[in-house]
Amino acid sequence: MATKQILDVEGRKIPVSNLEKPLYPSLTKAQVIDFYIRVSPYLLPHLKDRPVTLKRYPDGVEGKHFYEKDAPKFTPSWVSTHNVSRRAGGRDIRYILINDLATLVWCANLANLEIHPFLHRVPRIAEPTSVVFDLDPGEGASVLNCVEVALSIKRLLEKWKLKALVKVSGSRGLQMYVPLNQHATYAVTQPFAKGVAEHLAREHPEVAVAKMSKSARPGKVFIDWSQNSDFKTTVSVYSLRAKQREPYVSMPVTWKELKDNLAKRDASALRFSPQAALERVAKLGDFFAPVQTLQQDLPATEIH
Repeated sequence: MATKQILDVEGRKIPVSNLEKPLYPSLTKAQVIDFYIRVSPYLLPHLKDRPVTLKRYPDGVEGKHFYEKDAPKFTPSWVSTHNVSRRAGGRDIRYILINDLATLVWCANLANLEIHPFLHRVPRIAEPTSVVFDLDPGEGASVLNCVEVALSIKRLLEKWKLKALVKVSGSRGLQMYVPLNQHATYAVTQPFAKGVAEHLAREHPEVAVAKMSKSARPGKVFIDWSQNSDFKTTVSVYSLRAKQREPYVSMPVTWKELKDNLAKRDASALRFSPQAALERVAKLGDFFAPVQTLQQDLPATEIH
């Protein structure tokens, strides 16, 4: 019989169950919930008012998982949600907003290991707050190749006086964010991201590719510009990943760290366990915070 407890989270009574169940070989559900509680001061500001897609692993990382866009029917009434019309018509999608610690704990109890928010906040669902470049290494490439590509993108962005922040995905790649916070629309941000990706692929064909085809990716880094869509989500900073048996966290890193680790060819330094992640934020704070506030304008010129 499943064991059940009640957690008092900021005045909310949250039922939790199967706390001893391994969700990773080295991490139980209780430890997953504890991680999200401890990282919440840094995580929650990045999730506020952003619809999320749940990615649930009821039998842990070694079992089957499923995505859940619609808030489950048993979602408590106190959980904030936002309705979004489906493209093809029909019933709206009711997305969950993880706006408080109680909701974060409730989602973790559903074995929602990964948190995938949109680039926009409600109610402005056509206005991403950042441009994102998802750097995904193909077979035979590594995160260090992603670092090389990220530094090339950074140099290009600097020509337009644009600042970018970067984080490890918690899986194999990197994700670069160019904060905007200026009511830009996806109709502007996606063509910009695509132009940058295609420019880099032309300039550095030996390491970068901008085409979706997986056959073009071996030994190269795919610059995924398509993440800049109103129907796509990107894993949140400070989220656990469930891509492998070992738990790793999507963590911000500095450009100096990337350059230093590239020079040393040290990919292992770009992986963060939950404990390492907690120790890092306790020491350094949230240096990904400018993503939420830095205001920048994209260049009006076309990219060639």
